Amino acid sequence: MAGQLIVSISGISRHTLPDVAAFCAELDGRGVPSSLLVAPRLKGDYRLDHDAGTVAWLTARRARGDAIVLHGFDEAATKKRRGEFATLPAHEANLRLMGADRVLEHVGLRTRLFAAPGWTVSQGTVTVLPRNGFRLLAGLAGVSDLVRRTTVRARVLGIGEGFLSEPWWCRTLVLAAERTGRRRGIVRVAVAARHLRKPGPRQAVIDAVDLALMHRCVPTVYEWRPYPALTDAA
Repeated sequence: MAGQLIVSISGISRHTLPDVAAFCAELDGRGVPSSLLVAPRLKGDYRLDHDAGTVAWLTARRARGDAIVLHGFDEAATKKRRGEFATLPAHEANLRLMGADRVLEHVGLRTRLFAAPGWTVSQGTVTVLPRNGFRLLAGLAGVSDLVRRTTVRARVLGIGEGFLSEPWWCRTLVLAAERTGRRRGIVRVAVAARHLRKPGPRQAVIDAVDLALMHRCVPTVYEWRPYPALTDAA
C-alpha cells in the first residue's frame, strides 16, 4: 500500500502571497495539491476579510483541488508562547471558533477542517470543534476524524510556526520525510509562508516533497469524507 503526502502552508496574506503562489506553482508542476491554512486575523492589523486579492486567490485554489483549513482566529491577540488554541477552555475556544467560522463564511471560504496555530489543541477545543460543525482536526501527532472519533497517527514535519528553520533542522526534516515515505507512511510537510522566501527552508520542503514522491507517496490534502452510505444517498 502506498504512502501519502500532504503539504500545508500557513501564514497566507497579501504580504506573503507572491511567495506562496510561486511555491504552489512548483507543487502544481509535481502534481501535488496544497492544504492552505487560513486565519481571519494574523499578527499586526491584517484581516482576511479586508484582503480581496488573497480571498480571490484562495477561492481559485480551492476550485482546482486545494484544501482550505481554518487555522485559528486571532493569534495576534494571544501573548503566550503557545499557540492560540493550545490551552483554551471550551467556552473561550467556542467563541473564537464561532468568530472565525463567520468570517470564512462571509468571504466564501467556509471549511469543516481545522488545524490550530502551533498544531496543539486543548481538550476544550477538541470538545467544541464538532459542536461547531468541524469534522477533521489536523494535530501535531495525527489527523483526527471528529465524526467517527478515530485518529491516524502521523507527525507533522514543519518549518516555522513552532518549528525551527535552521540548516540542521531542514536536513532533519528532509531525512524524516524520506524515511517516512520509504516506510509508506503519511508524510505531512508544513511550512510557514514567511519562510518560503528563504532559499534554505524552501529547498528543504521541495526536497522532502520530491523524496516522498520518489517513494510513490500519493499526493493528497486534508479532507473529510462522509460515510459511503451518505454519499450514495446524496
